Amino acid sequence: MTVGAALRSALADTYRWSWRLLVLNTALTAAVAAVVILVSAFPLVLFVAPLVAGPIAAALVHCIVTLIREEAFELSDAVDGLRRFWKQGLALGALSGLVLLLGVLAVSFYASAEHRMLPLAALSAYVVAIVSLVLLVAWLLAIAEPEDGLKHALGQAWLLALRAPLRLITFGAALLVVNVLGAVTILPLLTLTIAYSFLATARLVLPAPTLEEMSA
Repeated sequence: MTVGAALRSALADTYRWSWRLLVLNTALTAAVAAVVILVSAFPLVLFVAPLVAGPIAAALVHCIVTLIREEAFELSDAVDGLRRFWKQGLALGALSGLVLLLGVLAVSFYASAEHRMLPLAALSAYVVAIVSLVLLVAWLLAIAEPEDGLKHALGQAWLLALRAPLRLITFGAALLVVNVLGAVTILPLLTLTIAYSFLATARLVLPAPTLEEMSA
């Protein structure tokens, strides 16, 4: 599926299942907001928030994988996803938080008035963006094929990035615009941008179900 087709398909999915996705998206953003309030130490909160929210994100991703494969999902699937994939959620949340933390520290260091190495600051931001996109793909692969393990999901995500880097960058730029617009135009707790990002990624990297699978 092309990037444009994945984005359009995810938009249709988001509209069709908006209230259920809103419940899950709000639960995830509320967990992040609670950590931000409780953990005031910056930049440590950049690591703790994704770690704590990881299991909830895994439940959301499980619902999205179910939607892709079965063309429907229930809120009860989120409970099942939380029970089955909380460990993967913790691991991927920790990885996501670590990348975010190290990226912010690197950009702040190189962009500080004391150092002023702006090319290195820009390079650090670029690396963080690429790794974050790879992790986004890995979330979907890890939940969709849990029997293969987390290492396999990460490896496959990197392979996909290396095979089509321009496609991944274009996709990431589109998601960045969507999330920025969602953050500045609507209250963060009332957006669907996280769910939409996972949906678009799923449409891009996961195979569509066959007629036999849909009728099974």
